[in-house]
Parts: sequence; C-alpha cells; structure tokens
Amino acid sequence: MADDHRLEHDFLGEKAIPAHAYWGVHTARAVENFPISGTPLSAMPELVRAFGLVKQACARANEQLGVLDATRSHAIQWACEQLVAGRFHEQFVVDVIQGGAGTSTNMNANEVIANLALERMGFDKGRYDVLHPNDHVNASQSTNDVYPTAVRLALWFGLEGLLDAMAFLRGGFDAKAREFAGILKIGRTQLQDAVPMTLGQEFSAYAVMLEEDEARVREARALIQEINLGATAIGTGINAPAGYAELACRLLAEVSAVPVVKAKNLVEATQDTGAFVQLSGVLKRVACKLSKTCNDLRLLSSGPQAGFGDIRLPARQAGSSIMPGKVNPVIPEVVNQVAFEVIGNDVTVTMASEAGQLQLNAFEPIMGWSLTKSIRHLANACLTLQSHCVAGIEANTDLLARRVRESVTLVTALNPLIGYEKAALIAKTAIATGAPIDTVAESLGILTRAEVDALLVPDRLTEPLRLVQR
Repeated sequence: MADDHRLEHDFLGEKAIPAHAYWGVHTARAVENFPISGTPLSAMPELVRAFGLVKQACARANEQLGVLDATRSHAIQWACEQLVAGRFHEQFVVDVIQGGAGTSTNMNANEVIANLALERMGFDKGRYDVLHPNDHVNASQSTNDVYPTAVRLALWFGLEGLLDAMAFLRGGFDAKAREFAGILKIGRTQLQDAVPMTLGQEFSAYAVMLEEDEARVREARALIQEINLGATAIGTGINAPAGYAELACRLLAEVSAVPVVKAKNLVEATQDTGAFVQLSGVLKRVACKLSKTCNDLRLLSSGPQAGFGDIRLPARQAGSSIMPGKVNPVIPEVVNQVAFEVIGNDVTVTMASEAGQLQLNAFEPIMGWSLTKSIRHLANACLTLQSHCVAGIEANTDLLARRVRESVTLVTALNPLIGYEKAALIAKTAIATGAPIDTVAESLGILTRAEVDALLVPDRLTEPLRLVQR
C-alpha cells in the first residue's frame, strides 16, 4: 500500500484505511453504511469517555483472571486513559444513528484503543497479530453488554450536569422569590383575575417545581446504575471466565467513581430498556414544567403597553426587522423549543424500547442519542434561562399595586370580615361603577377606606385566615 494508507481486512474482504487513522476496517464499513445524521460519535464525548472506562475495567478484570497478559492489558488501559482524558475523540467517526445494536460503536472503540495500544507498545497501527481489537480489547465482552453499559455511564455523567444546571436555575427563582416577597399582585386562574398573592409566591412556586423534578431525576439516575457488564451476547456470560461479571462491574465502579451495580439477572438486563423509558419520561416531565414556567414568563411580561406587564424581562436583542424598539421574550422561547424537542425524543425512546425483540433491543443507539440530546439541551436551557433571563427580571411595582387596589377580587378577602352577601354587593357595585373597592365599600357604609387599606398588605391577603371578625 501507499505510505498514506494501510490495508486491513475482515471476513468481507480487504479495505484501504488512511495511515493516520486509529480506526480500522469495521469502522470504515460503518461510516459507509450509515450516512444518516452527519453527526459522528465524537459529538457524544460522555459516551467516548464511558467506553474508555468500560474497556479499562474489562482489561483489568481480564488481566486478573488470566485472560490477558500484563503487557497487553497495561497498553490497553493506557489507551483507555487517553479517551477518558478527552484525547483522540475525533477518531470516533461512526454516525450516532446506526444499525446493529451499537456494534459499530463498539468496533470503533475497539479499533481506536487497539491502535493506540500498539503504538504504546512500539508497533505500527494495524499490527493486529500483536494486539487485536476483538481478541484482546474486546476479550470477555460483547457489544450487547459493553454498549448498554457505556450508554448508562454516559447518561449518568450527563445527568450530573443537568442536576447542576437545574439547581442553578432553582437558585435564581429562589432569589427572585425573596426579592419580590413583599410585592402584592392579582393571581390568575384560567387567565381570569383570581385572589391576591405576592410576586414572590409566584416565583417561589417555580423554584419548588424544579426542586421536585431534581428529586425525580435522581430517582431515574439510580435505575441506570444497574448494568449488564459480563452478560456477553444474551446474558449467559458465554466466552467470559467465571467471576468475570462481578469483578468487571466492581472495577468499573472503581475507575469511573459511578456506583454501578451488576444486574441480578443478566438475561433480563440485556433485553430490558425500561430504565431508558423511565429516564426519558422524567426528562419529559422536566421539559413540560419548564416550558409551562416559560409560558408564564412570556405572559407575565407581555406588552409592554397592551399585555399583562406584571414583570419586565431583560432585553437581549432587537425583536423585529420592521418594528423599531420591539423586544421579544427570546430566552423563554428558546427554552420552549427545547421542551418540544425533549417531548419528541421521549416518543422516539418509547417506540425504540417497544420495538425490542427477544434477548436484545437493536435500537439502543437511537435511545442513547435521544436521551443525550434531551439531557444536554435541558441543561443548557436551564443555564441560559437563569443567566440571560431570570437573573434580570424586574417587577412592574406601580402597575401591580394599582391593579391590586382596583381589583374586585379583593372582596374575597372581605368574606370572613363582612360576609358573602355584603362582599358580593361591593363587587357588583364596583364592576358597575368602575370605582375602586375602598371607595365603594365606604359609600355603601360597609367599611371605611382605612379599614380596606389595612387589608392591602401581604400577610393579610396571601396567608390563611388572619382577619379578625367584626
């Protein structure tokens, strides 16, 4: 072959491989077979890192059990450490959407690790007679246990970032809840005026919604810590030495610092993707509630003259190419769109899980990619929403105060003091005349303006039964 290529072969025949490439013939065929998304595996750095950790743990287990000699094992482990450190990720060139239940991803990893190890040992790439991608790097393994284990590990890493981002956003809503604690406003149900509340209570609810979802994410993350490493092809452990599954899982927990545990039944674990469905459903829950919050922010900030106008969002960019001075709620809008994507990804994961057959689900690549996108984009959305929107929200205090004073919904707070009939009379008169509640109450001889004014404080209007009966 020419200096810029080397010749590799598989059972289908020979193929020229670029001399600089650490991947080999199996990867080259997969690149040709799956020109689908245009997105290579290198776009999933968590997965590449996870493969490095899984293969490292397997090499250690194989060395301890006598399957690999120390020289090969140490070279393989060194190569894996390079992937874990973020090096050579560009060598993962197979499309993220692929047939074969992840075999092409596993082959890509095996070949890159083998050729890195060969160079470490002083040999040229492609010297598979010295160290082979399948016989040595993939010893005691199958795609069917290595791939789902790596996907679970990658998702675990991604969820750490999502949880941090959710906590960051929650802190922002908490801060606004404290800042707005004393600002009265009119609450709304079904887009109609309801009873008074504080703007702080409104923002506190958003923080609590996030806090609840953080707990659900942690619960879903615990489910993906159960792995089937050592199951090999279908869960029987064929071609792996006795004790390998337990040892490999324990070593993976050590090298990854992730509390993975071996599944109780490896046959079940190899075919069951329920943990992915559960996680996807939780991510959909997060997306729905986050999108609802953004819907609220867009409504509450609508205007500035003909909308709700309760709050002002920070201006981030010009909102129109034709209307000068227009500013749009672009940050909540982009978070809404992330939510729509996550909900769609959940449908994909659901269908892929349902389509599994017998001892294996062939569609884990699209599940892994869909979950990765959902986790990554939700995390970025939370960070963006806090940094570019929530942190800069201001209350329209004058407008809110005027609305509270003029709102007929204040009569609800008068019920315990004057009774339903008199409160209803005040409301009816105020609607008919357009006069404020305090003026109407005084003109009807029911309450003085001073008595009504005494009610217009947060602790009397927004907390349970603090009124004194007359």
